[in-house]
Amino acid sequence: MNLKTNNTAMNRIKNINQIFVALVAVLVSSCIPELSVQDVNKLNSPEQFRESKDTTNSVSMNWKEYFEDPYLIALIDTALMKNQELNIVGQEIEISRNEVMARKGEYLPFVNLGLESDLEKVGEYTRNGAVESNLKIKDGDKFPEPLGNILIGATAFWEVDIWRKLRNAKKAAYKRYLASVDGRNFMVTNLIAEIANTYYELLALDNQLGIVERNIKIQTDALNVVKIQKQSAKVTELAVRRFEAQVLDTRSLRFTIQQQIIETENKLNFLVGRFPQPIERNADVFQDLTPKEIQAGVPSQLLTNRPDIRAAEMNLAAAKLDVASTKANFFPSLDITAGLGFEAFKPQFLLTAPESMMYSATGGLLAPVINRKAIQASYKNAGASQVQAMYDYQQKVINAYVEVVNQLSNLDNLSNSYQLKSQQVDALTESVEISNRLFRSARADYMEVLMTQRDALETKFELVETKMQQMHAMVGIYRALGGGWQ
Repeated sequence: MNLKTNNTAMNRIKNINQIFVALVAVLVSSCIPELSVQDVNKLNSPEQFRESKDTTNSVSMNWKEYFEDPYLIALIDTALMKNQELNIVGQEIEISRNEVMARKGEYLPFVNLGLESDLEKVGEYTRNGAVESNLKIKDGDKFPEPLGNILIGATAFWEVDIWRKLRNAKKAAYKRYLASVDGRNFMVTNLIAEIANTYYELLALDNQLGIVERNIKIQTDALNVVKIQKQSAKVTELAVRRFEAQVLDTRSLRFTIQQQIIETENKLNFLVGRFPQPIERNADVFQDLTPKEIQAGVPSQLLTNRPDIRAAEMNLAAAKLDVASTKANFFPSLDITAGLGFEAFKPQFLLTAPESMMYSATGGLLAPVINRKAIQASYKNAGASQVQAMYDYQQKVINAYVEVVNQLSNLDNLSNSYQLKSQQVDALTESVEISNRLFRSARADYMEVLMTQRDALETKFELVETKMQQMHAMVGIYRALGGGWQ
């Protein structure tokens, strides 16, 4: 009677524990909201985006159409095949794809086919030994000593996915796989932008080198004139030395630019994934380059085109599925195990049916009781990761708006600056000719000639720099709008 009472009490305790676990699951799950992209995408977009028309499609986002320089197109095309970092990311995508395959297999039955063999000698004065000594097989012989055992058959295990825990884990892995694909697309966009920017830097250096070469000729001619005037006592040795120093300084600048050209070429070769070699290009077209006019479209286009935003969206969806998957750990799990095969102590009896046949089937419904704290911690971690993914998504959306606004403003300001710099260069170029004529006729001091030549050289360099910044802004808009990966 006491034993029966104890069993009843134990059953009541088990029932209370299961009810308590269920209540904990409900309470904990109610503390963590399930967020979606629609929930977090409630940022107020700027007025220029809300009121603007759909104009991003007026310029193609395909890099082969956006960049018209054939040499630049060839470099990008080679980089997309040979860039080592891009190839490394490609293997990471394969790893993510294999993770999806592994998750998919977890909610399917596991079936194993195997062959087992063992040998055992039990003591004669034991329970098993006493039983075996009195047993006979059907031909009248005793059991062999030592006793062997041979088993061949199949076993199956299946965790029935009642609460969709395993299927949600598989979907989360698939979302992360899509995020890794968009991560590679984002890297492609950045790689194309970096190659384009470096290529324009190389063209700018070529033009600066040409400016230096022309200035060396102008300054050398002026030095020769000063030497002639010194012979006629019109100027002193000081003027000769000042002009000579200016020529030497400009010649030194030429070697500095040549070194920069070599380093920029090697940077491009590294991005392309090849050993150092000369870069084919046409530097004469640099001053004629005109940035494309692009206007930002509506915010939905940014969400569609930018791979980093798309990846953040996939990670947010995966985090939501992780919350649902970990929540299922609070509920009971149903496991089914089965086996079928043949088992005998001698090979000749192994395939004897039905005597040597064996089969088994068990099912169990298990609910967590003792380790519920660990499950709660895992569930709360999944919720925190979801909120973290939400903040990351919002940050990338805001960053997209900021980048587009900055690049559009930068392009407008650089266009106005380039026009003024061009007028300044024209004025200083003309002033160099005037100063040289005045110096020959002794109507200008040699310092005026030197200062004018220096100002003209610096302004020409600044004009080239401004043109390069214009092209960088054009590339920046292309990157900010999510181009490059299509």
